[in-house]
Amino acid sequence: MTKKERAAAIVEKMKQMYPDALCSLQYNDPLQLLIAVVLSAQCTDARVNKVTPALFARFPDLDAFCEADVEEIGEYIRSCGFYNSKSKNISGLCKMIQSEYGGKVPDSIEELTKLPGVGRKTANLICGDVYGKDGYVVDTHMIRISQRMGLCTVKENESNPALKIEMQLRKLIPESESSDFCHRIVLHGRALCSARKAKCEQCALSDVCKQKIK
Repeated sequence: MTKKERAAAIVEKMKQMYPDALCSLQYNDPLQLLIAVVLSAQCTDARVNKVTPALFARFPDLDAFCEADVEEIGEYIRSCGFYNSKSKNISGLCKMIQSEYGGKVPDSIEELTKLPGVGRKTANLICGDVYGKDGYVVDTHMIRISQRMGLCTVKENESNPALKIEMQLRKLIPESESSDFCHRIVLHGRALCSARKAKCEQCALSDVCKQKIK
């Protein structure tokens, strides 16, 4: 079985396993999703979802965030960790969206990654979930599981493994499937393929997953 054949089989099986391929972060508009993803760095989505209702109630739109005091933003997001840098990035990206993008969240990886605190993972998620474009989100779940499945390979201690895996996935996963596939990988990592243990005996992917084949 080639990598492309394995990828196609995994995509189809995961559609059956996780039919609702939804982002677990809660939001009402593109800006809220962007801010939520920035907050999720080294923080669980569950924690972010506890913090954002009060944050978005206090700062309901772009203008409110642009006028906000950075320290006050920090107080609302303190429990997400790294709140000093995250609050500065949130303030900075909002002001940049207002001044350089006419108040609209950019729709390309190139433009999104110009925003403070926004890397390729965040940019891919916004492109996929907000704008319906290809979105190859590489987080810790994807780095771990794509290699276990035999789809991607990175060397130990390799620099920027996330980018290398993203480029490999772009050759294997169709653009139309990319965003949903990435959400399903997260769900799979939480349900069956955790960092501590892969529950292969319970997994419907066992016949196409390289780790199980071994």
